[in-house]
Amino acid sequence: MTANVIECTACSARNRVADEATGRPRCGKCHTDLPWLIEASAATFDTIIATSALPILVDLWAPWCGPCRAVAPILHQLSVDRAGSLRVVKVNVDESPGVSAELGVQGIPTMVLFAGGVEISRQVGALPADALRRWLDSSLAVKR
Repeated sequence: MTANVIECTACSARNRVADEATGRPRCGKCHTDLPWLIEASAATFDTIIATSALPILVDLWAPWCGPCRAVAPILHQLSVDRAGSLRVVKVNVDESPGVSAELGVQGIPTMVLFAGGVEISRQVGALPADALRRWLDSSLAVKR
């Protein structure tokens, strides 16, 4: 089992959260919902998607991709703004080509939204922060 250390945005406490955790991670000190942005590999991807109680926004990216790097801070902010209600999972397509092949990704950045282990929406290409939030909100509203 792999884990990440996530810093609480409220009290700055450092919390270890397993990548395969299924609930909402909360700070052990102040009990605030933690922003959940993790890197997934081919070995952990399917388990993360299948077991998450929260919707998951998967970012398929590569370090050499300029638009991918432009979207990264937006996704980080989304993980902070939607702590406790959204999980952001980044997959480096160069390191995990099987995941991108499994999802049929033909261009990056590609963002795939999952809920209940099922893909509910997909966005190919970088979007500005407001447009990405609108896409996410409208996709989640359809799911409800």
